[in-house]
Amino acid sequence: MPMPCQPSSSQHSATPLVIAIDGPAASGKSTVGHELAKRLGFLFFDTGAMYRAVTLAALRRQIPIDDELRVSQLAADLLIQVLNSPQGGYTVLIDDEDVTGDLRSAEVDAHVSIVSTYVGVRTALTQQQRRIASQGRVVMVGRDIGTIVYPEAPLKVYLDATAEERARRRYLEKIKRGQSADYEFILQGVRQRDRIDSQRATAPLRIASDAVVIQTDDLSQEEVVDAVMKLVHQRLQI
Repeated sequence: MPMPCQPSSSQHSATPLVIAIDGPAASGKSTVGHELAKRLGFLFFDTGAMYRAVTLAALRRQIPIDDELRVSQLAADLLIQVLNSPQGGYTVLIDDEDVTGDLRSAEVDAHVSIVSTYVGVRTALTQQQRRIASQGRVVMVGRDIGTIVYPEAPLKVYLDATAEERARRRYLEKIKRGQSADYEFILQGVRQRDRIDSQRATAPLRIASDAVVIQTDDLSQEEVVDAVMKLVHQRLQI
């Protein structure tokens, strides 16, 4: 059974311990963050899942994605739960329905970047994300964790890679899941997502001034995790 997305009482501390991992689309944040949390015994929280949940809910309820007011109200009204699973990974519930398997559909991929630009959506979800971060001992991944959601995080990491490499990774992920995939189409989507994320007026994608940047093009997943673990030992002494 999935477990609630919160640490046990024995994990609480006076100063919340948060590892913020930011980066552009398909930079490996979720994969690396999940493995890091597993090694440390921390909570893993992928904030992007919340934006995908709002997008999915809007599509299902036939709310026009370009209707910012209605989509923002939906974000404020939705009950979104992110649950950790003892088997690894996480489960996302919308009003108690497990929607995890639908969050990375092509339709959600095509619209989530627009939804994430809406001020009302970001405000509603940032409040929930800060509440979870304040519980401490959490690896939190997203695009604005170190700059907006939890800038006081004692360790901030920014994972990056070229658009071509990130598109290749996403292509291979889809093939592995048995989904049809077109590399050029995915590359176009990655570049468009980069433009939207970096140019939006609210919480644009940027590197926190005190973040450690790791270029991952030529690194394996294990090498990236090892590099972040080294930072954890050096900076946090755990």
